[in-house]
Amino acid sequence: MAQVVQREYRSSHIHPLKFALWVGIASIVMMFGAFTSAYLVRRAAGNWYEFKLPDVFWGSTFVILLSSWTLHASYRAFNRGVEHLYKRLLTATLALGLLFVGLQYAGWQAMTAMGATFTVNPSSSFIYVISGVHALHVLGGIAALIVALIYAFVLPFKPTPRRRLRFQLVVHYWHFVDVLWVYLFVFFLVQSP
Repeated sequence: MAQVVQREYRSSHIHPLKFALWVGIASIVMMFGAFTSAYLVRRAAGNWYEFKLPDVFWGSTFVILLSSWTLHASYRAFNRGVEHLYKRLLTATLALGLLFVGLQYAGWQAMTAMGATFTVNPSSSFIYVISGVHALHVLGGIAALIVALIYAFVLPFKPTPRRRLRFQLVVHYWHFVDVLWVYLFVFFLVQSP
């Protein structure tokens, strides 16, 4: 069975795990496409509470973009065999990911303080739901980062093809949730007054 999978991998030039990740990413893209389409349709129906997004969301956007940079730099250090830099940057990425989730929570609190609660109007409800579902996907990425950190600190440092593949999967997913947040943030900015 392993030989069949290996032979199919060679003929398609994409590892089955990468293919599965990209199928999962495609389904997440469709889900968020549906969310933002529903947002536009509901907004056009009227009874829409207009409010400006709290500034803390700018900070969370900067943090998640920075985390993408640190993870990419960690992956490059891993490939070059610079163990201490790889571990340090991977740890920084985890810290930035946790900070992003904390800033999202602070953004929700700021929305509540300005009167844009979850139940006051569909406009604020959409932002809570869309950013909340995104935060859940970020938490999934954080879980993957924790596993990557366990591999980094428990196993002897060896950039083997198998470990490189696992790390690539984490990097691809993390970059995806970063790009997804930038899309959502820009979408919310364009829709706000």
